Amino acid sequence: MASLGVGIVGLPNVGKSTLFNAITKAGALAANYPFATIDKNVGVVTLPDPRLTALQKLFVKGERVPPIVPTHVEFVDIAGLVKGAHKGEGLGNQFLANIREVAAIAHVVRCFEDPNVVHVAGQVNPLDDLETINTELALADLQTLEKRLDKLRKSARTDKDDKALLEVLEPLMQHLSQGQPIRTFKGAEPELLSKAAREMGLLTYKPVIYVCNVAEEDLPDGAQNPHVQKVREAAAQEGADVVVVSAKIEAELAELSEEEAAEYLQTLGLKESGLDRLVHTAYHTLGLQTFFTAGEKEVRAWTIRKGTRAPQAAGEIHSDLERGFIRAEVIEWHKLVEAGGWAQAKEKGWVRTEGKDYVVQDGDVVLILFNV
Repeated sequence: MASLGVGIVGLPNVGKSTLFNAITKAGALAANYPFATIDKNVGVVTLPDPRLTALQKLFVKGERVPPIVPTHVEFVDIAGLVKGAHKGEGLGNQFLANIREVAAIAHVVRCFEDPNVVHVAGQVNPLDDLETINTELALADLQTLEKRLDKLRKSARTDKDDKALLEVLEPLMQHLSQGQPIRTFKGAEPELLSKAAREMGLLTYKPVIYVCNVAEEDLPDGAQNPHVQKVREAAAQEGADVVVVSAKIEAELAELSEEEAAEYLQTLGLKESGLDRLVHTAYHTLGLQTFFTAGEKEVRAWTIRKGTRAPQAAGEIHSDLERGFIRAEVIEWHKLVEAGGWAQAKEKGWVRTEGKDYVVQDGDVVLILFNV
């Protein structure tokens, strides 16, 4: 599976690059003026998963500790957008092209007041900020749909598939014209809509996570911050997730060792960093889950989409395993930990044999039997 690409978007100076730096420690230029991020910056961050450590302990032999290989999430820091991006204003064309390449959008919204950080519109108003970006994405989608509909209206007279697609795209155009993103459209078969949206690169079909960037005193959940409450209300209307972070705090955490960061989080009264919450939320938003392979050589996490069957999950490990799949031995990770290892779990009868139709579950530990 391609790595999970999440595009970090927002108006200039909302804290996108500061957040991105914290995620990747990649040092993207974070400056107090629009378009400080000119090239698309990509960074990969591991998905925190304590289940890996629990499994690792089962396979320690003397001084030999099997390495842990976590799964990962790809974040893309995308140039700040301004009004008129769909017509190429600012860095509009590049912005839209970069968003087309990601699987989900993390929309960073400024929910803090600071006279030293200029706001592109002159004042902090998260709902206006949301509307600016959502409108630009919708206008770009309308342009795409208009071009496609012009061709379809001719070809639909003679082509049955094009006629079926036209019957989906016309009401979709209406929905979009009313200011509604494509992801909230219910007037088509989900599979048909998904296929059409992917083929045309429709931007408002992509799932969105709203990231409220707040001051330290508003952590952990921004409960007393009126800007955050407005974003939550807007997100609820389209069923989107909201994550509250302080990009400034995340940047400070990124400079610390693991132990120091844990202590700092404790002093702030936080169980985990905002970035960890963002990574886990991104995983959930994209309908992804994790299964494990575990033994003395290594303990590894693998990413699959929910609903993936055992042979296709095996194919994530190696194409030969999918091609020659015979069966899988499967146990829930916590049952394996409780048993104390594979041999003990088999003695207890906790290891199941599953065939080609088995749908792999989040947290399964899997041993693939194959023959090529």
